[in-house]
Formats: sequence, C-alpha cells, structure tokens
Amino acid sequence: MQKVNSKIQVLDNGGVTTPAGFKAAAVSAGIKNGRKEKKDVAILYSEIPAVAAGVYTTNAVQAAPILVTKQSLEQSGLLQAVVVNSGNANACTGQQGLLDAQAMQELTAKALGIDPNQIGVASTGVIGVLLPMTRIGAGIEEAANRLSPDGGADFAEAIMTTDLVKKEIAVSAEIDGKTVTIAGAAKGSGMIHPNMATMLGFITTDAKVEQAALQAALKQVTNKTFNRITVDGDTSTNDMVLLLANGMAGNDLLTPSHQDWPIFLDALEYVALHLAKAIARDGEGATRLIVAQVTGAQTEKDAEQAAKTIVGSSLVKTAVFGADANWGRLMMAIGRSGAYVDPNKVDIWIGDVQVAAEGMGLSYDEAAATRELEKDPVIFKVNLNVGSCSATAYGCDLTYEYVKINGSYRT
Repeated sequence: MQKVNSKIQVLDNGGVTTPAGFKAAAVSAGIKNGRKEKKDVAILYSEIPAVAAGVYTTNAVQAAPILVTKQSLEQSGLLQAVVVNSGNANACTGQQGLLDAQAMQELTAKALGIDPNQIGVASTGVIGVLLPMTRIGAGIEEAANRLSPDGGADFAEAIMTTDLVKKEIAVSAEIDGKTVTIAGAAKGSGMIHPNMATMLGFITTDAKVEQAALQAALKQVTNKTFNRITVDGDTSTNDMVLLLANGMAGNDLLTPSHQDWPIFLDALEYVALHLAKAIARDGEGATRLIVAQVTGAQTEKDAEQAAKTIVGSSLVKTAVFGADANWGRLMMAIGRSGAYVDPNKVDIWIGDVQVAAEGMGLSYDEAAATRELEKDPVIFKVNLNVGSCSATAYGCDLTYEYVKINGSYRT
C-alpha cells in the first residue's frame, strides 16, 4: 500500500473489482480467428445498478457499441454491467453491426437476469469486420457463469489488443468517515491521440455519487488525463471511458457541495492519470514515456496545446528514440501548436539541462542532455514566459517497431 497523500492510498494489486459489490470474468471465445489464444470476452458486473457516466470518441465515425452505450446511459443514467470484446471493433459494420451490439446487450442481460438497457457495450480490434456472434454468445454465457470478485485482472487482460501490459489500479480514500475505493482498467497502445484518446477505460467505485456530478467529474478529469496523451496522432472509432458508482461504501451522497468532494475528485483524477500514463508508456513499439511540462502560458488551453503538440510531434518522438538533443524540434512544435508564443521569450530544458533561453540555443553539455533523453520518462520543460498558466501532456517515442506492428495489424 502506497500513500498518495494523507487522504488517498494506492492499494496493492487493485483492479476494477476491488470496490465493494463489483465482479468480473473473462474467457477465450476465439473472436479474431476462431482460435482460443487469448481472453477476448469479458463482463464487469455490479451487484446493484450503479450510477454511471461516460465519455466517448470525438471521431465522426463512431462504432456501434458507442451508439448503443450512449443510448442506454441517456435513458436512466444507470449501468449494472458492461460487456466487452477484443479482436473486433464492430465499427463500420452498418445496420448489422448495430443489431449485433444490441444482441450483446440482450445476451448479457439474459445470462445475468438484469435489464438490457443497464448494460454497456464496448468493442476493440479490427475495423470493418462483422462480429462472430455465435462465438460472442458462447463467450458471454461462459463469462457470466464465472463472475467473481477476483476477476478484475482477467478483465484487464481480456480488453487488450496490441497492449504489452495490463493497465489497472485501485485507490482508497476516507469520505464521510467511510473507506471509499476507486479503481480502473484500461486498454490502449496504438491509434492514440488526445481527442478522448483512443482507448477503452473502465472505472468503478463504491462511492455514492449524484449522476450529474459523476458525469461532470468524469469529463473534467478526462480533459486533464486521457485527453492529454498521444501515441501516433490517430483518433479511434471506439474510444470510451465508463465510470460506475454503486454507492455500496455507505457514504452520504456526493455532490460538488459536499465537503469531501475534492477528495473524491483527486482520487478519481489519480486513477485516470495513472491509466492514461500507462497507455502512453505502452505505445506500440515504444521504449520511453515522454512528459511535456509547459509553464508561463497566457491560458491553460495554450499550455495544453503546446504540451500536446510537443508529445505528438513525430520529429520530437523520433529524436527521443535516437536520444538526439535536437531542441529545435520542440521549438518547431511549440510554434505550430496554436498557442500564443513570443519566440524571443521561450526557455527549454531537456530534463535538468537547459538547452535554450529567450528563444536561442545555449552552450550546454551535450552528453548530459543525451543522458536525460535515455531516461524513462524523458521530461521536457518549456516556459513560454507570457503568462502564468501551465499544463502537462504525455506521449512516447516513435520506433521501428511501431511500423512493424501496424504494418501487419490484421495478421
């Protein structure tokens, strides 16, 4: 157990089933090629209907599961389960894809004996291929029979595609004298860009939270975490983060006027940021996480734009991969970011080595700068010196392996 601060603690080996009342399971259904090589169908279940919130891709092309889940959440603001498959995105599949996503809801509802409109659906994988519904149905039935409070790790594994590592976390916080737990699992490795990021994220909590407040909190936290990561500049058709709060911790209803609301918000942001950074670090073929810290901007939006552009620049990313202290690439990225910049005021550091001041290069220790670029994470610090606002964004280096992975994604 690790303390974040006096109010929040990170729990050892925590995942989406750590909060009270949550269960999960995952099975191998052979979705991608008929061979049961990995877990690819998973269910997350709450013992009672949970207040829920969602944020979704900003891509104009949205997969059928996104449309179905949005509609369900809009009806009641409640979810009791989420069914997920990997290996097939069920995107660009027309009317049949929509019917298949609805069938996933209905099959899960029948297996669990709950309302199909309180079931979220998520899919990830290859675009433009119809779901193998016979395998999906068998997988759903098997997963429903295996639900367990110990199933969180299997759930986190089943949602992976090209991910190299599972991404999960749980934290606890004291609210109203009660121990409240917030946990999460996410997948994401390629097709990642800060427009809801390209990923699936599932966050659970046993806190009791007003639905409107929960939705506002998720949106606020997403903008500071999942929307500040990038791997390759591409925004997916299937991005979604769902947050379920079942209230089983026994705290009083949380709203922004509650005295412990800031604690809940901080804990939620910690979980989301941990998952977001894990996605950026696990970028396809990546070897190092990149952190861009921008200060001295006129507005927070300017700071965010500059930071995002730095971590999203292919030239910056390849310079990190090669450990090349080419600070001019950062200057280029800042200048095209859309943020207000006075080029004669910009200061730049690679780690602890200052390489530019007032927009011009300094005489610096090249070897020391190279050592900073060989660290993980690589930290770039930029002071625009035109205001008092700041923001941080996260990305990864761009390697030969990225091309290899994406050149053969379907095979």
